[in-house]
Amino acid sequence: MSSETKKILVFAGSLRSASLNRKLAANVAQLAQQQGAQVTLLDLNEYPLPIYNGDIEDEGMPENVHKLQALFAEHDAIIISTPEYNGAVPALVKNTLDWISRKQANGDSGIKVLQGKVAGIVAASPGALGGLRALLALRDQLAKLSLWVAPTQFALGKASEAFDSQDELKDNQHKEKITQIINEVMRF
Repeated sequence: MSSETKKILVFAGSLRSASLNRKLAANVAQLAQQQGAQVTLLDLNEYPLPIYNGDIEDEGMPENVHKLQALFAEHDAIIISTPEYNGAVPALVKNTLDWISRKQANGDSGIKVLQGKVAGIVAASPGALGGLRALLALRDQLAKLSLWVAPTQFALGKASEAFDSQDELKDNQHKEKITQIINEVMRF
């Protein structure tokens, strides 16, 4: 890793306050800070967006799209903690990425906000697979948006049992796996 401090944007693909993926994202942010990164933990509740619709875009881009594009542009990398809904990435994650990829306020393609950045991906689920199927889909989607996706990923199975009363991960092996992802993201 270079001596330059890496800026990492971390967010969960869930709006629910007690979401397992919000808990996981908070743990990722804390571990990334411990590794020397400058971290922003993004709460998508603060940037509500309609479902992507070209007619809305034609009428005028929602203000939160440009705010999110600016936030993504300020960071070297992103780490997403995604739930798995019916074996896929939830609509919130897809919709956020779809809007960010649209035209920026300066007229440039939103893809430029993402292009060449690094992404790390993690998931949490009460099921045994931990959101693994969503990670496969998310990896593909991010690559199509011109991001480099770290080779290591983490799926936290039985996540409803994985956090202590302070919402911190109980298992050090889980922390080590997440730290491996963070280090890959920071080294790229």
